[in-house]
Parts: sequence; C-alpha cells; structure tokens
Amino acid sequence: MNWLSDFVRPKIKKITTKEIADNLWTKCPECGQMLFTKELEKNNYICTHCDHHLRLPVLKRFEMLFDNGNYHLVTLPKLKEDPLNFRDSKKYTDRLRAYRKATGNDDAIRVAQGEIGGITCVIAAIDFSFMGGSMGTAVGEGIVKGAEIAIRGGYPFITIAASGGARMQEGILSLMQMARTTAAVNMVKEKGLPFISILTDPTTGGVSASFAMLGDIHIAEKGCVIGFAGARVIEQTIREKLPEGFQRAEYLKEHGMVDIVVRRPEMKNELIKVISILTHKKPQLNTQLLENR
Repeated sequence: MNWLSDFVRPKIKKITTKEIADNLWTKCPECGQMLFTKELEKNNYICTHCDHHLRLPVLKRFEMLFDNGNYHLVTLPKLKEDPLNFRDSKKYTDRLRAYRKATGNDDAIRVAQGEIGGITCVIAAIDFSFMGGSMGTAVGEGIVKGAEIAIRGGYPFITIAASGGARMQEGILSLMQMARTTAAVNMVKEKGLPFISILTDPTTGGVSASFAMLGDIHIAEKGCVIGFAGARVIEQTIREKLPEGFQRAEYLKEHGMVDIVVRRPEMKNELIKVISILTHKKPQLNTQLLENR
C-alpha cells in the first residue's frame, strides 16, 4: 500500500473544489504578471502592474464609448458563409461555427449607433477574438453598412480596428474588401461627414492597408501594434535591425502616421473633443465624462 497515492491524495481530493474556473486568472502578455480576471475587467482590461492594454471585448468597448453605455446594435445582412467551399485542417464552416459559439457573434464585426457626448455617431468595431479579427466579406459588409447609416443620418462615422488582416479562407473575396471599405469611407468624406479611425492592438495587414489608415483623425491606444507586415518579416526582408518601438502607436505618432495616442480610460474624452471640433457641435458633458477626467 502506497501511503501517498492511496491515502493522502484521496483525502486532498475530498477537501478541494472539484471544479476551478479556467478563466479565473489572466496572464499579462507584456510583463507576464498573473492578473485576477474580475479585477482586470474592472480596470478596463489594463494591466495594473505595467499598464499594458489587453484586448477589449467589442461590447465592452461600446459600453465605454457611448453615453451611459446606451447604444443600438445594427443588424447586418446575412451573406454566404463559405463562398469558396474552403478547407484546410478543417472546414471553414466548422471554424465559423466554433467561433460563433465561443464569442456569441456572427462574425468579426459589430456595428452600433448611439450618442457620444450627446452627438449621435455610428461605430463599426472589429472583434479580434473572432478569427483574429480577419477581414472577410462579412467585415467588409459591416463597414459599408455603418457608412451608409452615417451618410443617411448625417452622423460621424467611427471605425475601431483590431485585426490580423485579410481572411485567407475567402481568398480574393477577402482582398476585395480593401477596395469596398475604402470606397465606403470615401463616400462618408464626400458628404462632409467626419471619419475617425481608432487603432487598437493589433491593426495590421489588409485592414491597416485600407480603411483603418484613411481617417480624418487617427486615434491609437497606448502601446498598440500598427503596421502591415510583421516586424520579424520586415527584418528578414531588409536584413536590418528595426528601430526601438517600431510599429508601436507612439513610434507612428512621432513619424506622423497617428494623430493622437491615449490610454483607454481617456479615449472617450478625446473622442468627444475630436467629434465636437469636426461637427462644430458643443458636446454635452455628463457626470460620467467628468469623472474620467
């Protein structure tokens, strides 16, 4: 009889909890610190040790930006799910089904309408947790739909990018969304309406090469990665060491590609300032806004 395996282990099993939540702790990707998930959520997904901005769920971001967390989600058109009948290690339709179950979203974009500082706006936000925020036909359709609503109502149009680029499972149809989204935001501009691009971690690939870098104003979250190809790929191509902080928001601001870099808690205040200037409307400063100052 083994005293440790036959007596001690069964006793320990009886006094310990049978099930432990697998999302109780979150590891900060920047400093490696283990963060209590509930506390992380209360802190807007910002690391309390190094101030790293972790990726924020789309609905949480809407709640932070719209006045009093009130907004209306726009119903997006249903598209053909697998136009190319694509399959790699698994069927594309199976991947979509799995991500929909995990995220509760139909695809990697949500469009919402509401007031920011008392000014009605339309926001189209990409959800990185859905296939890395990759831009396929559904994302392109979401950007176009958001732009159309903004044009009809005469509202400012805001996009929030968080993407690894084009969706390979949709091939050329995915690449075509670069042209579609570019045309959509240009229509907003032609109507004299503000187009504000918010860049979050990461903004790369076909998204950065299209609508995300065409804003009248570019606002980036602190420390986020913004670029086209990855830094490692660039180094291997040019065979040179890249500068410190290359492709980070702060670096792009220094080199004129980004207008404003802010911490997440100050994002709404900065957005209200920009919208009020571009629309020539005086914002309504509510209690929530004043508390964030």
